[in-house]
Amino acid sequence: MEKMEANSRRPVDGGAALLMVGLCAIWGMQQTALKAAAPDMAPVLQISLRSGIAALFIAALVRLRGDGHALRGGTWKPGLAIGALFALEYLFMGEGLRFTNASHMGIFLYTAPIFTALGLHFGLPEERLSPLQWLGIVTAFGGVAVSFLGGASAGSQHDSAWIGDLMGIGAGAAWGATTLTLRFSRLSQAPSSVTTLYQLLGAFVLLGALALGSGQTLVRPTPLLAMSMAFQIVFVSLVSLLVWFGMLRVYLASRLGVLSFMTPLFGVAFGVVLLGERLEPAFIAGALMVMAGILLVSGHEMFKARQARRLAATS
Repeated sequence: MEKMEANSRRPVDGGAALLMVGLCAIWGMQQTALKAAAPDMAPVLQISLRSGIAALFIAALVRLRGDGHALRGGTWKPGLAIGALFALEYLFMGEGLRFTNASHMGIFLYTAPIFTALGLHFGLPEERLSPLQWLGIVTAFGGVAVSFLGGASAGSQHDSAWIGDLMGIGAGAAWGATTLTLRFSRLSQAPSSVTTLYQLLGAFVLLGALALGSGQTLVRPTPLLAMSMAFQIVFVSLVSLLVWFGMLRVYLASRLGVLSFMTPLFGVAFGVVLLGERLEPAFIAGALMVMAGILLVSGHEMFKARQARRLAATS
């Protein structure tokens, strides 16, 4: 797969690395933005509204690019599936933030590559996990255990903050399932604008219905809410997605995936600096283990390619 990619895509250069830093900062900031505005609007309602507004722009982009044919090409069934999984991911995130800190959510959400790697291992012979990747998975889940058993949520806003942490892992699993559905369905050949539209519509409809059904419809117009929603709509749901999919068409996906490792670091930093969240020693130790495990799993191809270059240079 890496060899096929290399024929049409190039390694990450300085400009791409700088863009990835910006994208990771945006993605890491979204939990903090949701949490900060939660007193003025429930997180699930925030996500529903931002997804609906962003979907209007993406629908216009689909029409402008002439990608509408993909909506009629048998993609609607997997499209419904990824829309539901995307909504489930953000349901877990939005509800989880009612219990736990944004910094905790920023770590547990990004266990997604672990679930994706496990699914690919059992679904595709060519995607079998290497011993190094298995070590990464064991390390990551060991980090989760350390965080929970060591009282990662002690001192958080609620005694039941572990529920939010568990929902963060659920969000990561749903994200991983979304990636697997894209990989194993007709959507793998569909334009990125179409797959994005399915996800945004799913989040808008399902989370909007949930917010209405559960009475989470209170809105208090404040400057903070306005800034949070503007950031989420413009940067999280539009700019970051369009830039990310554009980069995937130019650069090696495996290299970009390794750089996305910076996202949970930004998530923790924003939670501490902007929300004044306190990091407990057990959580710090567990988070470091989780990030090390994710790096081992996601960076496997890069490590292998680097080793091959070294062997070639010495031979």
